[in-house]
Amino acid sequence: MTSTSDKHRNVQSGDAITQDVSNPSKNRQRYGHPTETMKALVWKGKGDVRLIEVAKPILFDDNKRDVIVRVTGTTICGSDLHLLHGAIVQCEDGDILGHEFCGVVEEIGENAKNNPSGFKVGDRVVASFQIACGECYYCTQKLSSQCEKTNSNETARGMYGEQTAGLFGYSHFTGGFAGGQAEYVRVPNGDVNLLPLPDNVPDEKGLFLSDVLATAYHCVVDTGVREGDIVGIWGAGPIGQMCADYAFMQGASRVIMVDNNWRLQYVKTKLPKVETLDFSTTNDVPSTLRQMTKENGVNGGLNVALECAAGEYAKTPEQTKKLAASIATDTSDIVNEMIRSVKSFGRCGVTGVYVGSCDDFNIGSVMERGIRFFGNGQAPVHMYWEDLLKKIQAKDIDPLKMVSHRCKLEDIETIYKRFDAREDGLQKIFIQTRFSEPPSAGTPQLSVY
Repeated sequence: MTSTSDKHRNVQSGDAITQDVSNPSKNRQRYGHPTETMKALVWKGKGDVRLIEVAKPILFDDNKRDVIVRVTGTTICGSDLHLLHGAIVQCEDGDILGHEFCGVVEEIGENAKNNPSGFKVGDRVVASFQIACGECYYCTQKLSSQCEKTNSNETARGMYGEQTAGLFGYSHFTGGFAGGQAEYVRVPNGDVNLLPLPDNVPDEKGLFLSDVLATAYHCVVDTGVREGDIVGIWGAGPIGQMCADYAFMQGASRVIMVDNNWRLQYVKTKLPKVETLDFSTTNDVPSTLRQMTKENGVNGGLNVALECAAGEYAKTPEQTKKLAASIATDTSDIVNEMIRSVKSFGRCGVTGVYVGSCDDFNIGSVMERGIRFFGNGQAPVHMYWEDLLKKIQAKDIDPLKMVSHRCKLEDIETIYKRFDAREDGLQKIFIQTRFSEPPSAGTPQLSVY
């Protein structure tokens, strides 16, 4: 049996920060406050997450760059459901979940006090969901999601060739860091992984700079949406919704959203120009899309297809059986639909989470028709978040379009279940803690579960 220490035995780039501190209570003498506690959501097993009392984190890293943040806003991401479903490897009992959060700086490590953003104790900040070092090959290019020094997991390197950066609250496969669905978070290398929030950007908007705003933007610009493109988006959740918004900003002539539930209408009410396709009404999504886009050449077809769902959602009985039998970790159903839906030399971008291998991937069509297939990767938040903050301030983008609910951290167990079941119209949720300010003007009022 592989121990946690074995997973991180070989640090390829040196100078890695302390990893596998997924809950300060697991070694309170070293990582937790001796007397103070906090509420945090922890993973207990497949389908089982619980809000419990754990030790409050403390500063401890040898590089003295960590920062303690008092959380004033967090949320549940669609990718958190992959943890709930057991689709992500190396989750351990008691791991604190959550990778999107904002808050107030409570304590700053000695070497983070002269941080480039100039934040100090008492300032409002948002954290990037990935943990960067700010110094390595990738970080110097602002490709923060691929930092070489914050995740030395050997399983990840063996599977992928290189590891991604460490991620908050997303298993030991990504470094084993305690997450943000909690009242306090220790932010490693906090001097580069926190962005100050100005007074005119409330938490209900600023929170989403941590992930969803940058992830959707990266998907659109990395895949290369251009003026006049017809764009198809698989998945009408918050990422898909923001991708539609950004695609129109990039000049797309049409955006067609593919899903099979109330979220299609939700997006339509926020972005009336979006067209929708309920995949449960057709036996052949690519053929239907080509019929809908007859103006785009003899065979119709999309110029760009964006995957904003995930690899665990099979659509055919064959792929469902293969996932159940562990023949593959991910389904190829959605990406194959995308490949068949785009025109020759079209572009496909994948930003939904895929963990390992797909079976029956249509590589022949990719090669023969010159399809540009982009794995968008974990989005490099540091590349975009300053510019996206300016766009929020200028009202060029409005994160509140996707925020359907405000809930309490105390209700998060129930919210996970409802969110997973696509119930109650839960699109994107602002989760408040005991440290949150009252709802800002124009934001959802509190829903109690």
